[in-house]
Amino acid sequence: MAGNSGPDLGSLLGGLLGGGQGGSAGGGGNILAQLLQAFMSGGSGGNNPLSGLLEGLNKAGLTEQTGSWVGTGENQPVTGAQVQEALPTDTLHEVAEKHGITEEQAANEIAAQLPQVVDKLTPSGQLPTSLDELMKQQNL
Repeated sequence: MAGNSGPDLGSLLGGLLGGGQGGSAGGGGNILAQLLQAFMSGGSGGNNPLSGLLEGLNKAGLTEQTGSWVGTGENQPVTGAQVQEALPTDTLHEVAEKHGITEEQAANEIAAQLPQVVDKLTPSGQLPTSLDELMKQQNL
């Protein structure tokens, strides 16, 4: 199933962002799906790439922001520069290259969409334990 997670992640995130999977550089769902897939294939977070991503952001000092996204209160923003600093360089480079944009543009797009997506993926204030649970919560 892990090999098929790319389209599922794209559909999931595109749906959460209100636009499906669109192939443009501005397709936040596609960029986030690619990012989560990179975390999944890299082994971070086990079967939950969202967990691996948030763990990396927390280690970079963004615990307050990520906690606000998972929690039920107001989402705190994050900047592209913070995302760029927090993510592994090779991961961000891979995501940017696949979308034909710069790493800075990719980080800015991720920063713009990530709080909203994490908030929607954690409606009860709890992080899902697996990718399967993420899909079930969103009725996919």
